[in-house]
Amino acid sequence: MAWKKLGLTLLALAALGGALAFFAPTKVLNFLASSHTHTRYVGASYGAGPRQDLDVYRPSRTAPRGGWPVVVFFYGGSWRTGDRGDFAFVGEALASRGMLTLVVDYRLYPEVGYPGFLQDGATAVAWALKNAERLGGDPRRVFVMGHSAGAYNAAMLALDPRWLKAAGRSPRELAGFIGLAGPYDFLPIENPDVKPVFNHPDYPPGTQPIDYGGRGAPRTFLGAARQDKLVDPQRNTQALAAKLQAAGVPVTVKLYDRVSHMTLIGTLGTPLRWLAPVLDDVTVFVNGG
Repeated sequence: MAWKKLGLTLLALAALGGALAFFAPTKVLNFLASSHTHTRYVGASYGAGPRQDLDVYRPSRTAPRGGWPVVVFFYGGSWRTGDRGDFAFVGEALASRGMLTLVVDYRLYPEVGYPGFLQDGATAVAWALKNAERLGGDPRRVFVMGHSAGAYNAAMLALDPRWLKAAGRSPRELAGFIGLAGPYDFLPIENPDVKPVFNHPDYPPGTQPIDYGGRGAPRTFLGAARQDKLVDPQRNTQALAAKLQAAGVPVTVKLYDRVSHMTLIGTLGTPLRWLAPVLDDVTVFVNGG
């Protein structure tokens, strides 16, 4: 069994290193995810558009009094690529730890640029707050979470009240924000794929999460690969953490060795959890630690 586990881990690592642009590695992690930890409900609509759907991962374990904590997860992909089905391993991982998890699709470039994906995200979070109790979750413990571009989306929803206010809600209704390898301070944009998403060089005002890291933000967990080559953890993760902490916001910061920008989220998958305790740390945070 040990050799089989090692072989599967190496297979997953090879996939993660080989075809990231097409999310092929997530197929390996999805294939190896347990089907016994949760019940999956596919394609709940939070809006009228074809990409305004989400999947619900409901834990198999008995719900605690008041319901499970709820995590609304946004994937990355430079706001240009991604599909909720590619991140079933994330829904499974969080559900296995007792979190009712919603993995959200949102409109991508070129269908929309900034701020279309934030408007979708706000609508999805409003849907989660409204439906949490019906699904077995606790509406008082709703968290927004994301990786990479998805962490940007989650950060803006948690820190900049404009977006949830437009959806009839407020960041003050959130129990916390979880950002993994997020870009929170990235102007001027150098990535050619991202430039048109934010109308480079004529950036709209107010696009950077770090500008909103003030008092009143929810509890925050910020994780990153220590040697992230794509999103600088010092400029983004550590700088946002420092600004929030200076405003009196409770912040947990974790920098992980042995992982990259992409394998950071991959560690939520069963074969890669040995690389870094991201799932353990997120679980502790959601449970109030």
